[in-house]
Amino acid sequence: MTEQWSVPVWALVATTVAVLLLGLLAAAALVAVGRARRRAAADLDAVRRSAEELVARVEDVEHRLARQQRRESLDAHEYVITHVGEEPEAPSAAEDGQDAQDAPTVPAPLFADLVLRESAVQAASLAHGLRRALAPETRHRIRFEMRREVKRARKQRRADLRAARREWQARGRADQAEPAA
Repeated sequence: MTEQWSVPVWALVATTVAVLLLGLLAAAALVAVGRARRRAAADLDAVRRSAEELVARVEDVEHRLARQQRRESLDAHEYVITHVGEEPEAPSAAEDGQDAQDAPTVPAPLFADLVLRESAVQAASLAHGLRRALAPETRHRIRFEMRREVKRARKQRRADLRAARREWQARGRADQAEPAA
């Protein structure tokens, strides 16, 4: 039993398959867009929370700076020569307690981090310096300069020796000429 399909039936089947595929693609695109929107909304909420936290921290810092400036203006003593011998006003006990509480401190992990970073920077700079000092170009330049300095020193010693020898011979001739005179 051989069935023959006409061209319009194949066109109908191909069109149906294409429409189904396009429908699946559209559904997948809608799902992807929905997920992207949910992700964007979650990211936006996180950014808003972060911004609110930052605003709160900035306000806290501004409040502390304003309080510190007020305290510094109260603690500021003007030292003028006309006040020599006068006792400055002592701050009250309440202000001393606030100063002790508001004293800037560095947490231990941050302190350790700073120390390690500084050590790492120093080690890196030492390694860079050693690498540069021990480079073949640098060693060659040092060797060249040393040879040039040794040659210059030899020439200078020879010139000094010739000058000393001439002076010694001149003194010897002068000594021989004096007894004869």
